[in-house]
Amino acid sequence: MKIDRSLALEMARITEAAALDSGRWVGRGNKMAADAAATTAMRDTLNRMDIDGTVVIGEGEMDEAPMLYIGERLGKGGLKVDIAVDPLEGTNICANGSNGAIATIAMAPTGGFLHAPDMYMDKIITGPAGHGVVDIDKSAGENAMQLARAKGCDIQDLTVVLLNRPRHEKAIAGLREVGARILLIEDGDVAPAVATGIEDSGIDMVLGVGGAPEGVLTAAAARCFGGFMQGRLLFSCDEEQDRARSMGIDNLDRVYQAEEMAKGEVFFAATGVTNGDLVRGVRYFAGGARTHTVVMRSASRTVRFIETLHYFDYKPGYTQ
Repeated sequence: MKIDRSLALEMARITEAAALDSGRWVGRGNKMAADAAATTAMRDTLNRMDIDGTVVIGEGEMDEAPMLYIGERLGKGGLKVDIAVDPLEGTNICANGSNGAIATIAMAPTGGFLHAPDMYMDKIITGPAGHGVVDIDKSAGENAMQLARAKGCDIQDLTVVLLNRPRHEKAIAGLREVGARILLIEDGDVAPAVATGIEDSGIDMVLGVGGAPEGVLTAAAARCFGGFMQGRLLFSCDEEQDRARSMGIDNLDRVYQAEEMAKGEVFFAATGVTNGDLVRGVRYFAGGARTHTVVMRSASRTVRFIETLHYFDYKPGYTQ
């Protein structure tokens, strides 16, 4: 199914709305309020679009409203699309006023996204240079060495991002042993993963265990910038395995490629809530705000950065 390329720019409006509303909660210590603000703004904007959208990667089940729940239908009707969404990726980041919170969404034709359960996924993401070079089953140090060689840079100039968790101690030790630079983040691995596809972002690889739904959003972006990604679901109990099977996942040990997690013509957008390596955060001024958004389209591998000035007197739907 062919999707109109103008959808990419329409998606920017969605993430901008979520960022503008959640941005009011930066540093205020209330992650639930920030997430609710982003969710409401995103839902309202989606419902004004000429689409027949179904949320396949969301924040919860139907009884967990007001979150955008899996199976929720959005839009006024028209083009049928599947939606992967995280209205506020990095709720703790936003609440603490730290760097890296974004509002993000991806769309694909019906059936385009892996229905990933809300559990953990082991992931590795690079820019285009990682194809045929890195692999999720290699050690972190080996992957870093081979990626540096493929990119023609010194290993000491290669930057790898991981979540700062005890489960990554072995990977961190391996990266330090080979001399790679490491950035440890507290939350929000989608933004740095997407940044691997931006040449001057300063991030070369993201690896380690994070959320599976976030992995599908990342795969959508990787499809758009031609990056390399692999992901493998990790199960902590039998209940999670049963849930995965109920969502159509039969091979529980399968290593998914980006092309298997996000199929067809894929669109991705993210707007900064707080400053980060990918996009800048919302900046407010008297009567308005400035946002910074990245929009991507897989069919053309177009990556656009959009800086927008918003004047609240002309945005009646905006919640101040």
